[in-house]
Amino acid sequence: MKKQWLLTAAMLAAFTWVAACGNGTGGGGTVSEGSSGGTQAKQGKAGSELLVYTALEDDQIKQYLQTWDEQHPDIKINIIRDSTGIITARLLAEKDNPQADVVWGTAATSLLVLDQNDMLEPYSPTGMERIQTTFKDDREPAHWVGIDAWETAFAVNKTEMEKKGLAIPRSYEDLLKPEYKGLITMPNPASSGTGFLTVSGLIQLMGADKAWAYMDKLNENIAMYVHSGSKPAKMAGTGEYPIGISFGYRVISEQDKGTPVEAVFPAEGSGWDVEANALIKKPNINPAAKEFLDWAITDDAMKEYKKNYPITAVKDESGELPAGYAKNPVDQLIKYDLQAAAKDRDEILMEWTRRYDGKSEPKS
Repeated sequence: MKKQWLLTAAMLAAFTWVAACGNGTGGGGTVSEGSSGGTQAKQGKAGSELLVYTALEDDQIKQYLQTWDEQHPDIKINIIRDSTGIITARLLAEKDNPQADVVWGTAATSLLVLDQNDMLEPYSPTGMERIQTTFKDDREPAHWVGIDAWETAFAVNKTEMEKKGLAIPRSYEDLLKPEYKGLITMPNPASSGTGFLTVSGLIQLMGADKAWAYMDKLNENIAMYVHSGSKPAKMAGTGEYPIGISFGYRVISEQDKGTPVEAVFPAEGSGWDVEANALIKKPNINPAAKEFLDWAITDDAMKEYKKNYPITAVKDESGELPAGYAKNPVDQLIKYDLQAAAKDRDEILMEWTRRYDGKSEPKS
């Protein structure tokens, strides 16, 4: 079974690689390729090139890279962007012939899996002493370093729920109510980091037996499992499916766009993960890769991360409550062991796939 999953992952990775390479463009500066199908190019001086794999949101990448492009116009960044599970599978498939120079903004649990496969080159970026302990590897030099955390949240369309005469769910337990049957979407944990942190979070919160029993019941109310952590929030925003299990940033961004969505953080607490960076082990390490990792935890970069995520690797001392949050976001997070999540990842995904994959949307 495990071999079958790894084979599937490798095939998925190969497919994604071919699709992305077909979108390549010339020129300097920043090139973005990925699941959105879009390509962004910014001209720069001839110089070094870096291939960066990321699971950051498409709309975040352009925003984040502005200061990099201003400070490093001679380095061309080629971005391959996809959901966490697909990026992870792709990297594992390329283990014997690594393509990426850097992984940026991908789940720490995925980087721990890569590290278990001896795929990361230890490197402590300049400024590591500023990073909170929870957000970085405890070895020196570090094998990975985080930039922010994201957590499970529900996107609930208030207008559609009112039309149906239904209350807004406030907890994981609420999602089991029979009146929500067919109204809920959720990310597939094999392709989405948000899906995985939600499933793994439930297991660590409840214990394995209770969590699987809970998810059996939840599955009865799920209309579809999708391959993106953002998609359930977007579908809730349009009213297609009024309840989406997603993550805080995306739900709040739907609110900001004016859709009738409410961000709900489950009463029991949220599963979470760290968006993190690492240097890929290759025969020849490009010096520009280390320069990129240095930049990725600078104050300039952190300032941009903070526009989207309330919990960042450099502690915010302002005490201000971010928009969309009713309490300190850190207090919403469950007690969660990233190492255990990474160690159990394959087993969790195989069991989840065996039980529930029949309701997954087709892979595009």
